[in-house]
Amino acid sequence: MIETSATPDARPTGRGAARRAELFEDLVALLTGDGFAQLTLDDLAIRLHCSKRTLYGLAGSKEQLIRAAVVYFFRRATERVEAALAAETDPAGRLAAYLRAVAAELATASAAFFDDVAVFEPAAEVYERNTRAAAARIQQLIEEGVSAGIFRDVHVVFAADVISSVMVRIQQRQVVAATGLADAEAYAHLADLLLHGLTR
Repeated sequence: MIETSATPDARPTGRGAARRAELFEDLVALLTGDGFAQLTLDDLAIRLHCSKRTLYGLAGSKEQLIRAAVVYFFRRATERVEAALAAETDPAGRLAAYLRAVAAELATASAAFFDDVAVFEPAAEVYERNTRAAAARIQQLIEEGVSAGIFRDVHVVFAADVISSVMVRIQQRQVVAATGLADAEAYAHLADLLLHGLTR
């Protein structure tokens, strides 16, 4: 999908690594389920059954904690998407696997989460950067398919630009506003359009 980098706070190391990793997993589950705009650090501490001091050990503020959790979410998603991609060898199968894996990962998060990400600039920047990385990955996959003769000889850069535009609209919540489709649903439909439009 997306980028594999993470903030130092989101990648636990050293003593207490297991507990830190568990906290981030629980935090991501909480935020992707319920959103985060209305949650205070006190709320997070209560919901995660830990102290505010423990949370400050993960990040210096609520804003930094949210951003670290969003990075963590996309990093884990990327690992699973790339694993799904690696299992495919056929170019058409690889493109389909990539887009459907992205859709599956995004389906784990609620509309409330994506709404909050869209209006919280540090998180929106993470989603936007990941969207750009995903668009570049898709262009690479289309180029592979064209070179192999599996896809029609389309103008790859133009196709990638169109796809990127749709992905940005998804990320900016414009597609859900216009169509009612959740991000994951939009990616699934994009996959179907691409595969039928590209294959010979």
